[in-house]
Amino acid sequence: MVTTEEVIEEKEEKKCPVFKNPEFQHSAFRSSKKRGWRNLKQIISLERGYTWPHDAVHYSSIDAPPAFTPGKKYSDVSGLPANYTDPLTKLRFADSAEFYRVRDLPMDIVNGLLELRKANSIVG
Repeated sequence: MVTTEEVIEEKEEKKCPVFKNPEFQHSAFRSSKKRGWRNLKQIISLERGYTWPHDAVHYSSIDAPPAFTPGKKYSDVSGLPANYTDPLTKLRFADSAEFYRVRDLPMDIVNGLLELRKANSIVG
């Protein structure tokens, strides 16, 4: 049989979680100096001053590693997710109604839509 004294000793031996520790002080409140927030302009200007390794990624770099998933394809007419491509015009479309609309478009508009998508214009 376990006595109450043993239970109390076990509770005292267990470490109290940080959020229940009455002596805990957050690191931001320890120093007497008040730290202010930095805006993005300040962060970028500081990063430009550092010497970074060639493969480092930071706020001012726009190069990102390639994605593992393929890019999503959207309809050139409606902007909906497109599962189909017209073999004649190379435009993407989402449903059969858009297919007939794509086939009725004049070639100059088809070329313009392909240029917007930055696709090579094979048509015409």
